Amino acid sequence: MTAEPTLYGLIDDLEKYLEYQRDEGVQRVEVDRAVLEELAREPTEEKAEEVTVEAAPIPADFESLEQIAEHVLRCRSCPLCQERIHAVPGEGNGDAPDILFVGEGPGADEDQLGRPFVGKAGQLLDKMIEAMGYKREQVFIANIVKCRPLNNRKPLPEEMEMCMPYLHQQIRLIRPKVIVGLGGTAMEGLLGNKVSITRMRGIWQEYQGIRLMPTFHPSYLLRDPSKKKEAWLDLKMVLAELGKEPPPRK
Repeated sequence: MTAEPTLYGLIDDLEKYLEYQRDEGVQRVEVDRAVLEELAREPTEEKAEEVTVEAAPIPADFESLEQIAEHVLRCRSCPLCQERIHAVPGEGNGDAPDILFVGEGPGADEDQLGRPFVGKAGQLLDKMIEAMGYKREQVFIANIVKCRPLNNRKPLPEEMEMCMPYLHQQIRLIRPKVIVGLGGTAMEGLLGNKVSITRMRGIWQEYQGIRLMPTFHPSYLLRDPSKKKEAWLDLKMVLAELGKEPPPRK
């Protein structure tokens, strides 16, 4: 017997459809007024399963990335845990990689699989990494928050503040040579204040004594491909910092 789709599921599917239309260049979509009224109605029959949120402090003495990942997977320190399917600790080379890429937070695909950057934005990030002469497994990829905010909204400042100790300790253990901040939210989480990524991108910053390069998030580049050239200039600056040049294009 096939389960009927929930209202939240329908909204999630609609969101994905609209994002697809936007990425395809569609600027106007006609929607029946009755559909809008139905979506605006408060759900009456569905009740989300209650999850206890325990605002316990995150330990400051993790000895390995595995310990951090285990703690992330059972974390109940902020409300984001109530909606997640899987927490997403991060993945990649944890032994002093050249580059650590930091994004905003998991999306729907990442929430399903428990891995960072595996959707359309992740596919573009993979291409960016390959263009720099690396493989995905040679770098480390993480996010400011480890659980998906509902409907892919921007994480709240208090959610970022609660989750940042995980990333802080990952950076301490990973010891990357350079950090690349993907988008304004990533930079906001790392620097602790609001930023304009269009003004900051391409200008070196610093986090925990490590050089930090702000650039556009891959999802933004999917929406505005004209910005890919600027993002590539940022990544070439990262390579120059590492004493490397981009490999010849295939």
